[in-house]
Amino acid sequence: MTVLGLYLTKKSVNKAEISRRTGISKARLTQLTNNLTTKLTTDELWKIALAIDISPCDLLNEVCGGIKLPNTSSD
Repeated sequence: MTVLGLYLTKKSVNKAEISRRTGISKARLTQLTNNLTTKLTTDELWKIALAIDISPCDLLNEVCGGIKLPNTSSD
């Protein structure tokens, strides 16, 4: 399950309702919540956040908060 999927499960969000409110298909929501290689677009993130009545910035932090810059050393 993806970070988005875990978040929506934790919040007990109804994916069918998100689909109805956002226009994102149920199949696409299933991909976004279950497939780790599926990429979430900014439009999708924004619409999902509005549909579940949270700030898009808060959802972005939840979904992408673990992303870090690669360690690079300048020699």
